[in-house]
Amino acid sequence: MDKVMSDKRIIALYVLPALLLVLVLIYVPIVLTGYYGLMKWDGIGAMTFIGLDNYSRLVKDALFWKSAGHSFLLAVFSTISLIGYLAVAMVLSGRIKGANLLRKIYLVPMLLSSVAIAQLWLKMYHPSNGMLNVILQSFGMKEPIGWLSETSIVLFALFVPIIWQYAGFYILIYYAALTNIPSSLIEAARIDGATPWQVALRIKLPLIASVIKVTIVLAIVGSLKYFDLIYVMTDGGPNGASEVMASYMYHQAFRSFDFGYGSAIGFFLLLTCLIVTWLIRKLTASGEEVQYS
Repeated sequence: MDKVMSDKRIIALYVLPALLLVLVLIYVPIVLTGYYGLMKWDGIGAMTFIGLDNYSRLVKDALFWKSAGHSFLLAVFSTISLIGYLAVAMVLSGRIKGANLLRKIYLVPMLLSSVAIAQLWLKMYHPSNGMLNVILQSFGMKEPIGWLSETSIVLFALFVPIIWQYAGFYILIYYAALTNIPSSLIEAARIDGATPWQVALRIKLPLIASVIKVTIVLAIVGSLKYFDLIYVMTDGGPNGASEVMASYMYHQAFRSFDFGYGSAIGFFLLLTCLIVTWLIRKLTASGEEVQYS
């Protein structure tokens, strides 16, 4: 077996299918998106080369920058929510009673499709008979709140199901990282008189720092390109109050049939995600990483 796996031709044969899939499904579409962004095209007729005009239009497009602001706001909220996910994972990893059941409960949103989650929260946010308004009215609220129809609150109303949807995913990642820490380190700290708070801050957090960095990247990049739940619940409305970059790109390409401009937005979104990922890696880089055996 070692002789077979040392043969470079065999290694190439094993790697080739995966490389072809990555090439066809990722890199070719990226190149085509960049190419279409240089064109004026309705998706059906002939394409006309217009150079960087689509990108010049993007820079001047106030609606695009409004949607970009919404995406970055979602990224901020998603990043802050990681603190809560980490706190829950800390509690679950402490071998409390019912931890296994709680982990399964937190994972339920991950098992549901975005459309199902959107329909669930649409019912909860219904202005007349939604559960949320019914509960508030039972506490004396007179006028029902239009959670998805008022421009001042619709964006924050959408953040709640989005953050809830991915709670189980991040809690599971943190829980796996925390339970991988040798119990001997925790016990030694407790014998030395460390409090649970000190154990969490000075032992657990440094040892899972690399995992936390990964989740920060996932949360921010995932927020910048988020689309599905917002599309189902509000379609970017009312009056663009919940529009994000991905939904604005979709509307330009598939509603206005301006595939050139939609592709330019998509390529800009890709570059933004790459730049943000690079910045996070630079800002969170440390001289040496804490390790344990």
